Formats: sequence, structure tokens, C-alpha cells
Amino acid sequence: MLNKQWSEELPISNIKEIRAVAGGDANDAYQVETDEKTYFLLRQPNRPATFYQGEIAGLKAFEKAGITAPHVISNGQIDGDAYLLITFLEQGRGQQSDLGRLIATMHQHYSPNGKFGFDQPSTGSDLTYDNSWCDTWRELFVEQRMDVLANELLRKKLWHKKDGQQYQKVREIMNEELTRHSSKPSLLHGDLWGGNHMFLKDGTPALFDPDALYGDREFDLGASLVFNAFNDSFYQAYQESYPLEEGYEKRLNFYSLFLLMLHVNKFGRIYQGGVERTMNQILNDF
Repeated sequence: MLNKQWSEELPISNIKEIRAVAGGDANDAYQVETDEKTYFLLRQPNRPATFYQGEIAGLKAFEKAGITAPHVISNGQIDGDAYLLITFLEQGRGQQSDLGRLIATMHQHYSPNGKFGFDQPSTGSDLTYDNSWCDTWRELFVEQRMDVLANELLRKKLWHKKDGQQYQKVREIMNEELTRHSSKPSLLHGDLWGGNHMFLKDGTPALFDPDALYGDREFDLGASLVFNAFNDSFYQAYQESYPLEEGYEKRLNFYSLFLLMLHVNKFGRIYQGGVERTMNQILNDF
């Protein structure tokens, strides 16, 4: 429960209630009711206001691209905790084919400087990825993401020596394949799983909780496969809107592997079986 200071310092008037709600595993989340409207509040204990700069930049990039997502109202720090206040989206029901088309539309918005990366680092997990601008997707994905994550798993002893050796074999394949593959720096959600999208009352699909960057669009789609949250109509509509390039089926495993490794880092070796299966699949495919 938030103390009275929050009601007094949030930059909105006539607050009637602040109620805790489900908001993912990274933040404390609240529904804020006023006389006029409802807001959604994210809180990160003992963090500076800058904690949310990456998410804010992602939501603003979505808005600029015409992607339905919450609007940023305010960001700051109250009682030593970072907060992000955004518009509240009313839950409804919709079609995954519409969601597939929305993702395809987002992926057709490209980096303004023609490079891969983002203006803000990724700070939504236990690791920070600096998202420094790169000339190639291979550099950003393999060196700034996969290598950082693999080294962390070894450092925390969540990976054994043989896991690191297997990764080096997979890394060589990824380097070679991504050097050959022609990538465009598309606007990505960056954490596209079932918990980060919704449908509004009118059936419109919406995205939230971005970990945005400009990268190869296959990154989002590979992540989307891990927990089977998207059905065939989603992928069919995406392909009809923005067809993927030859060989994508094999490359999607690179990005499924990344998400599974993230889960090992966060939740432990319960996800290591998925990591091993995906690594073996990559080694068999190339």
C-alpha cells in the first residue's frame, strides 16, 4: 500500500483511490482513480526517476510510429522510489490477426540514423544492455546482448563450463549467419511475449511495457515463440503484411535462445532445458 505522500505528490488532482494491481514481475503496479479518469502507475522501489527513461523513450517511439500504447503522463521520484504514470487502457477482446498486422506496421518504422541500437540503455532486467549504436545487427545482438548475457550466466554459476563451450559453437553460427543476412533497423518492442500486449474495448490491439530498440524484426518474432502466446492467425497476418526473408525459420531460434537465457538468469536453471534444446536445434540447422 502506498502512503499518503503519493496521493499528495503525484501531479494529478482529485485522487480518490490508489489500488495495487497486477503489473508484471519487474514493477509494483497500481490503478489510480480520480474524479475524472483512471491512470496506471508503475513504481520501482529505491530507484532514481531515470530508471524509466528507456520505457518512456519506447512508448514515445510507439506514439510517433502510430502504435497504440499507453501515453506517458509523468515520471519522477516519490518517497525514494521511481515512478511512471501512464494512461490506463481498458481491457477488451480482439483478434490476433489484428495484432500481427500491428507488429508488422511497427516493424516498418526504421531507425532515423540508419543504425542499430537505441538512445537509451535497456535496464528492465537484472542486466543492463547499453544499446550503443552499431553499423550491423550482428554487433548489437551478439556482442552487446548475447555475450553480455552468457558471461553473466557463467559468472553467477548458472551455467557450467560445458554450457559456455556449447554457447561458443552457437555464437560462431550466429556470427556467420547474421553477417550473411541483410537486416534493417526496425522499431522493435524488445520483449514481445504474451503479457505485453492487450486488446482494448473496441478490439484494437495495443502494446505496453516496451524494451524498445532498433534491430532486426526477427528478434521480436523469435521471442514471441517461446511461450506459445500467439496463434497461427497472428503469424499469418504478419507474413501477409510484411513477409519475412528466406531462412527466417532457423534464425528465429537465435532470439528464442536469448529470451530463454534471460529466464535462466532471472529464475534459475529451471529454464536451462529449453536453452539446451534450442542450442542443439541451432547446431543441427546450420
